[in-house]
Formats: sequence, C-alpha cells, structure tokens
Amino acid sequence: MEASSYECLCPTTRARRNLRRIEFFQGTLDSTSEITDARIFDTTLRDGEQSPRTSFNYEDKREIAALLDEMGTHVIEAGFPVNSDAEFEAVRDIAESTQVTTCGLARVVEKDIEAALDSGVDMVHTFVSTSDVQLQDSMHATRQEALDTAVDCVEMIKDAGVECMFSPMDATRTDEDFLVEVIEATSAAGADWINIPDTCGVATPRRFYDLIEIVDDCTDAYIDVHTHDDFGLASANAISGFEAGASQAQVSVNGIGERAGNAAYEEVVMALESLYDVDTGIDTTRITELSRIVEEKSDIGVPANKPVVGRNAFSHESGIHAAGVIENSDTFEPGVMTPEMVGATRELVLGKHTGAHSVRERLVDAGYDPSEAEVREVTRRVKEYGAEEQVTMSVLERFAEEIGVTEESEEVRA
Repeated sequence: MEASSYECLCPTTRARRNLRRIEFFQGTLDSTSEITDARIFDTTLRDGEQSPRTSFNYEDKREIAALLDEMGTHVIEAGFPVNSDAEFEAVRDIAESTQVTTCGLARVVEKDIEAALDSGVDMVHTFVSTSDVQLQDSMHATRQEALDTAVDCVEMIKDAGVECMFSPMDATRTDEDFLVEVIEATSAAGADWINIPDTCGVATPRRFYDLIEIVDDCTDAYIDVHTHDDFGLASANAISGFEAGASQAQVSVNGIGERAGNAAYEEVVMALESLYDVDTGIDTTRITELSRIVEEKSDIGVPANKPVVGRNAFSHESGIHAAGVIENSDTFEPGVMTPEMVGATRELVLGKHTGAHSVRERLVDAGYDPSEAEVREVTRRVKEYGAEEQVTMSVLERFAEEIGVTEESEEVRA
C-alpha cells in the first residue's frame, strides 16, 4: 500500500522525554514481548463529546487538541465536520494548527465526505452499520446496500488523495462472513485503515483477539480498534487488539464517550508504556494535566479510584501500605508506573487506617521533630478523628501543637 501517516510518524519526530520506567518487575507476568509498536488515535473531541450532556465549544476543542498535539498523540479525531458550521470551523482550524494527523468523521454519505474533505483533515474516517440489527432497525438498509455505499465512499476519499479509514460499525455483532466480505471489498477499494469497532461494548479480550486475527488475514490495510466500556473491558480489549496485530487503538481521555464510554487514553497509553515496554512517543508526563482539562471542559468528574489519573491512584492510607511505600514505593505501587511518569504526585493520606510511619513522615515534612512517644500519641488521635472526619494537615498540626511536639526550627535556634 501507499505510504501513510503511520509510516511518516514512526518513529516520532518529537523530542522524547527521559522519564520512562527503568526495569520490569520480577514475577510470573514479566513478559513484555507481545506488542512491539502501537499508535494512539484520540477521539475525545468526537466520540468523547458524544457523552450525554457533554459539549465542547470552539475554544475547548482548540485547547484540548493543542495539548494532544504537544504530547505527540498520533491521530486526533477533531470532530464530525458536516454536523454544523461551528463544528466544521473547529475541525478546520485544528487541522491547520496541529502537527499530528487530524481526522474527520463522515457517514457513507456524499455530503459528509465532502464536508470532511473541505475541512482539510489528513484522514477521513467513514463508517456504515454492518450488523443485521442496526441495518434493519437503524439504517433501514440491506447488506448489499451497505457494502456498495461503503465501497463508493472509500473510493471517493481515495480519489481526493486523502488517507481513508473505514469502519464496519457494530463489527462485534456482525455476521462473520459478511464482516469479512465488507472488509475485503473496502480494502480492495483502497482503504488505508480498517477500524474494528466494538460499538456496544460486548467483546471480551480473548474473543476480540480472535476477531482481530481474522481481520488481519483478510486485509493488507492497517488495523485500528475502537472499544466501548459497557462491561468495563474497553481498555483490556484495546490491548488485546494490539496483541493480535492491530497497529492503533481509538481512545478518549478519562474514557468519556457514548454510554459507559471508550477505552481510556491514560489507561491504554500507560499499559503500553509500562507493562509492554512500548515507546509510544507520547509525553506521558502531561497525562494528569490532560485529564484535568478534559474533566473541566466535559463536566464529567474523574472518580477517585480511576486508574492512572484518579486522586487515589498514588495515594496510601493503610498503615502497612504507607510504611512499605515510605521504605520503597515499589512495594505497594506497580513500580513500572510512577506518579512522576504521568505528572502526578504521591500522597500519604491521614485517616482511620493510618499507621505511625505515615504520621511520622507527615510530621517531619511539616517541620516537626517528634519522639516515638509523640508519634504514637498523634497517631492515636489521627485514627480516632479519622473515623469520623477527614484528617487534614491543619488537623495534624493542631494535634502536634496540643501534644507539644518540637519543631525543627526551634532546635536550630537553640
């Protein structure tokens, strides 16, 4: 096939950050050879914006796209150009202002294709339903009509000299023989990328792996995957797609998107970087920053226990865990993923489960020089208070003052 943006961007021309994991853990799961190369297609501005009650304005889109671009994200799906004049303008301006590949979505409809081409994107992503339930009750079309329009639109995009991605929507609920027929026909028409969408989130990692192997056998195009999180398996399915031979996964920041959302940008990128030792070329140190911006603009809060970017991801309260982390953070953290790698900070949380090691650490950080007896007494008070209320640093310092813990500065003056 002709050279695509995939070949142009690998290896990335962007300066790589030095902060990557140093060594893998020793244990039963220490293999890192399943994936050698992986690209990230971000659909936060398209599928992510389709989250119920979420809408990005022009400035929101530009700000998020600029950060994705600076981080080295391989493809930014900037939106659905035919949707409105405002959407068209946003997509056009993102295409003009970013360095990475930009993509516009289009149904297999001529006006959609024309709008995407006119917006100046590098890639047009066109799609048609292929499952019988969607063809009959949503598209009101036959299989043959879906196949014919898909081929026509792929040819239209390629005739315009633009990179083409084709998606058989609801692929994981599509008859396998028909899915293969559609993929073979659109590949022959010139599609550069075949995207396999798990539109309703029904795939499981093993089944999705098998499906991607089938797709790989019937196309010479690059394979991309788009997984939804209805059963909490989106990121796992995206990784399974990579293991089976896919070159790229579609993700959204914080996992936002239709219904339960998409595979999460931060989860997929960090799994690739840390568990598979794949150098994605993405500046992971800005992941937390990116997450916070999308949280603000989307008005979808990030759960505290959200992997990678949740406020508890690198926080410890349990006495045993905190004591281990103080000694060596690898004891109760992955080790191959540190808070510094994603632009976050580690926190020792004070509360009902706090142990003496954590209390001593926080007191010393606050400028105190406590004795063992004083640490025990402060710890007792922290546990009692933490059973009912949140223990803040001001509360901790109040306990220290009430007990009469010496401040280091006082000793220095003496």
